[in-house]
Amino acid sequence: MNNKVIVSCPVTGSGDTAGKHPDLPITPKQIAEAAIEAAKAGAAIAHIHVREPDGKPSRGIELYREVADRIRSSDTDVIINFTTGMGGDFEVGEGKDPLNPVGPNTDMIHALDRLAHVEELLPEMCTLDCGSLNFGDTNMLFVHTPIQLRKAAQMMKDLGVKPEMEAFEMGHLWFANQLVKEGLIEDPPWYQICLGIPWGAPADTNAMKAMVDMVPPNGMWAAFGIGRAEMPMVAQAVLLGGNVRVGLEDNLYLEKGVLASNAQLVEKAIRIINDLGATTLTPSETRKKLNLKKQK
Repeated sequence: MNNKVIVSCPVTGSGDTAGKHPDLPITPKQIAEAAIEAAKAGAAIAHIHVREPDGKPSRGIELYREVADRIRSSDTDVIINFTTGMGGDFEVGEGKDPLNPVGPNTDMIHALDRLAHVEELLPEMCTLDCGSLNFGDTNMLFVHTPIQLRKAAQMMKDLGVKPEMEAFEMGHLWFANQLVKEGLIEDPPWYQICLGIPWGAPADTNAMKAMVDMVPPNGMWAAFGIGRAEMPMVAQAVLLGGNVRVGLEDNLYLEKGVLASNAQLVEKAIRIINDLGATTLTPSETRKKLNLKKQK
C-alpha cells in the first residue's frame, strides 16, 4: 500500500464531452480555474488539454499560454502537466483504398510538432503516450511509433520536462521500460496506467496488477479508470502501492445521475485515500519526489 499518495486531476480532456456536462471547462479561464480549484481541493498535478470556443479539442499554443499564465499567477503551486497527444489521430478511410481519402477525423502532425506548446511554455511535466491504440468501435487509431517516441522522449529530456509515460496496455509499458533502459527517461521514471479505454487494458484488478508488476524498482506510477470505474481504481491503486488520477476527462459523475466538478472528484478521491489510512502529497512534496525542474 502507498501511504503518501500523489493526486493528479485531468480537468477537461479532449473527448466529446462538452455537450454532456454544462460546466465542463472549455475556455482557458475556465480550464485554469478548474485546475486551481482542484489544487485547493488537494490535487498536486493538473493535467491540461485546451479546447476551441465551441468545445472541440485544440493544439493552440496561445490557449495553452493563457491557461499556464493564469495558473502560475494564482495562489497555488500546482504542477502543470500538458498533454502531447493531440495530433496523433488517424481515421482509416472506408473505401477500397483506406488512404484515399482518409477519414475526416484524421489529425496527424509530426511527433515533435506535438511538443510545440511544451517547448514554448516549459511546463514541469507533459504526457508521452507510449504506443498506438485502437480507440473504440470505430476506424480511429492513435498513432505513436517507436521512432517517434524516442525522438519525443529525447526532446523532453533536452527541455528538462518530466514525461508522464502513459500506458493503455502492456505493450506500451514494455516500450516505456525500453525508453528507460536507453537512458531517455531520467529518474525516477513516472508511469500512468490508463484503464478502461476501449480497446486497451480493462479497468480491473488483474489488469492493473499485471501492469504494475512491469514497473521497474526505480519507477513510480499512478493509475486511473474511466467512468464508473474511476473511484474503485483509486482504492485499487493505493492498495497496490501507487498514486491516483481523477477528473472530468475520465468521468463526469460524482455518483449516479449527479454531475461532478473536478474539485468534487478530487475531494471524493482524497476521502477514499484517507479512509484507507493514507495521506496525500502537496505539490512541493510531489515536485521533490518526482525530481521535477520548476522552470518558470
